[in-house]
Amino acid sequence: MRPSAALTAACTLALLLGAASADARQARKVGRGASLHQGLLMLDTHLDTPASLALPGWSIMAAHDVKTDYTQVDLPRMKRGGLDGGFWAIYTPQGPLDAVSTRKARDYALMRASAIREMVAAHPESFALADRAADAARIKAQGRRVVYLSIENAWPLGDDPTLLQAFHAMGVRMAGFAHFRANQFADSSTDAEKWGGLSPAGIQLLAEMNRLGVVPDLSHSSDKALDEALRLSKSPIILSHSGCRAVFDHPRNIDDSHLRALAAKGGVIQINSVYVKAHARNPEREAATKALEEKYPEDRRLTLAEYAAMLAEKRAIDRRFPERDRATFDDVMANLLHAIKVAGVDHVGIGLDWDGGGGVAGLEDVADLPRITAALLKAGYSRADVQKIWSGNVLRVLAAAEAAAGKS
Repeated sequence: MRPSAALTAACTLALLLGAASADARQARKVGRGASLHQGLLMLDTHLDTPASLALPGWSIMAAHDVKTDYTQVDLPRMKRGGLDGGFWAIYTPQGPLDAVSTRKARDYALMRASAIREMVAAHPESFALADRAADAARIKAQGRRVVYLSIENAWPLGDDPTLLQAFHAMGVRMAGFAHFRANQFADSSTDAEKWGGLSPAGIQLLAEMNRLGVVPDLSHSSDKALDEALRLSKSPIILSHSGCRAVFDHPRNIDDSHLRALAAKGGVIQINSVYVKAHARNPEREAATKALEEKYPEDRRLTLAEYAAMLAEKRAIDRRFPERDRATFDDVMANLLHAIKVAGVDHVGIGLDWDGGGGVAGLEDVADLPRITAALLKAGYSRADVQKIWSGNVLRVLAAAEAAAGKS
């Protein structure tokens, strides 16, 4: 039997109203999620952005495009993504362990620390140095971005762990031991074993961190070094930018047994966006990238013309040898959700390695960070859980380091 025109119209209207109601509910949900995200205190524990400060003509205050200059963090994008700051890394690429090279590394690290402080001094309305865990919330309330300093690779300390005091005075509140190669303090997760974990100097350095209230960072260090740090440290350990070996079996990542051990001692793993999935080898791209890095090394001050040439050469590599099977936002979330499942929501955070190799499809720069909050809420985590992940857990670890300072 054919329905009447009036009945058809009524049904159509009901469907339209129902769809509109569903759309309205979804809009309110998205709005609440966006509002919640911006209201959180959001910290990333591994910002390699200080490297950008040395680029000619580059400004932290200006909006940049990752597709144009490959940088991922600046103030406008921090505001768009809701990132309140974090730990700005004093990164030094590992070099020879002779005295001359190590002294150069010391000076390089001190200059990078100075560059971070100069950024804050030049823009006091937008950035503020943080010394203690309690400072972060206060700085956010002032509408400024939080700047803790961290050390990635302790090689610049040479043969004197007490040199950490000078960096602590400059604002360092987190420090790692090694990078891609073993050094005088620890074995690296990506190099042949030299010490069987921490060296004697590394054990002294750990004690100095505990004395000063610096959080020990075991990202990049070997599993045995992590074992020793967990056994010896007077305060909890952090992995400032690591992933899960159960998701991607890579030595830079951590297995489930170490995740549980880290959590048992009150520590946290901060999930990165680099080692999140296996990639097919791309030898031509790898060779071209290595040659470019050797031509423009990390410690070389570029002229404006050299910087333009470097960018042009990098874009040429992208055109000739594009990335294959690139990692995605879902791969990052797989690592994050696995870490929460194994270690617990009190022991996981975010350290995406921005401006240091991080970034995946769908999570290109800090402007994309609201996607993480939305995914966590969709997975069933509460606002309180999400706040722990974004900053609560790392600030708890920093507060514990402060409390332990001077007691060892």
